[in-house]
Amino acid sequence: MSDPTIRLPAGSGLTRSVNCSDVRVVETGPSGAPFTPVFCTLGGRTAILADPGVDRVADCSEALAAGELPSDDVHAVVEHDPDPERMPIPDRGPLAVGERRILGPCGWEPPTSNPTPIANDLDADDALRAVADAGVVGRGRADGAADEPVSELWRRSRGADGAPVVVVHANDTDNSADRLLCASVAGRVWDAARAVATTIGATDVVAFCGDADADAGAREAMRTAAADESVVAGPSSYLVGEPTMAMEALEGADRIEARRRPPGPEEWGLYGRPTVVHTPRTLLAVRALLADCGGRESRLVTIRGDVEAEAIVELSATAPLSAALSAVDGDGRRYVVGGRFGGVGSDLDVPASPSALASAGFGTGGVVELLDADRCIVKTVGERVALAREENCGRCVPCREGTVQLHELLRAIYAGEFDADGIDELAGTIAGTSLCDFGVDAMRPVRTAVDRFAAEFRAHARGECPAGVCEVSP
Repeated sequence: MSDPTIRLPAGSGLTRSVNCSDVRVVETGPSGAPFTPVFCTLGGRTAILADPGVDRVADCSEALAAGELPSDDVHAVVEHDPDPERMPIPDRGPLAVGERRILGPCGWEPPTSNPTPIANDLDADDALRAVADAGVVGRGRADGAADEPVSELWRRSRGADGAPVVVVHANDTDNSADRLLCASVAGRVWDAARAVATTIGATDVVAFCGDADADAGAREAMRTAAADESVVAGPSSYLVGEPTMAMEALEGADRIEARRRPPGPEEWGLYGRPTVVHTPRTLLAVRALLADCGGRESRLVTIRGDVEAEAIVELSATAPLSAALSAVDGDGRRYVVGGRFGGVGSDLDVPASPSALASAGFGTGGVVELLDADRCIVKTVGERVALAREENCGRCVPCREGTVQLHELLRAIYAGEFDADGIDELAGTIAGTSLCDFGVDAMRPVRTAVDRFAAEFRAHARGECPAGVCEVSP
């Protein structure tokens, strides 16, 4: 029988409440659940507590020391094999939603652990072939191969002049999943990055994390788990989520702008070296494939918006996004899918795969934002166009000037002028001529909203706000 064990989040302040020397304490990272779980394990059974206080944890540790598993007022009790490497899954609640192939160690093992390293004995050609055969694509807009096969990126970097470098891009403010992975399984993230470095012949690996307080756990875990690698903290801004702007920040540029392509970063990147940029989500998808010698792909989905607390769940690529909703408390019936610049819609019966999401007009960034009945679609879209106007880097005319004109067209609706064709034409021009994907993504909310909720735009032009939140003149 394994030692009585209590697992709780590092930095939560709960550790000091465990004063029993007979109880093993494991400090973990976040789990992705919309609450803070604490796990009490005795033999082959684990009791899961949701958001316990210091006194409750102290009582549970005393019970464990006495050979008793807490059973009163617990979220769930799960039976499992002794000493599992992954979180035992309850049969109900947020932790039971989807699957936990990549999320399995999150909240269960110490962030710096890496029990089964794959980078040490990896054959570069075999790894490239396996990833190519599986068709693994990049996850998130911060990835250098977003929604494209990573194997093609690796091949181009291998054939470029100079010693390649791998960048772990964990500074996408539009999705907290990468921050979660760095804070929870930093050891595995580094192992995956080293495997990519071996595959492409890279001599350096660097992690790029945000400098905000919310990123502190991820930064520290990555620094603690690093060996010869370095961790660089940069501005936690939407702009640097774009891979070439991330490199500008890493190089210390005074003005961060998107770089022209071609050549792409995989040929001319950080300090002129071939650079492969991957998010932690992509790296752990690669690691799962290589460690499991195959298997199905999954996608991490962040559920936020009008909910009591954010949750991160893992779905198979064929599962509908609607399957993730049971992980949160919220009554939203309309959604923004894909991040701040995601597509607006009311139907989540769409598979989580990037191709299915793109076909449905949604973004592929792995975010579902719930909008409740008090949220006005016109106001929501206007705020996102205003964000695009303020946050674009200013290098290309379509984003710099087009977003200003588009924002004026939306403001005109409140004065009684709704030019649907003009909005669509301008948004299409911006998306089709921008220097980088910022312009493409930024136009998605307004284009999908005007297409799917035109009646609400017309109502505003008549002086009516169906949600009752906008000040409009009849």
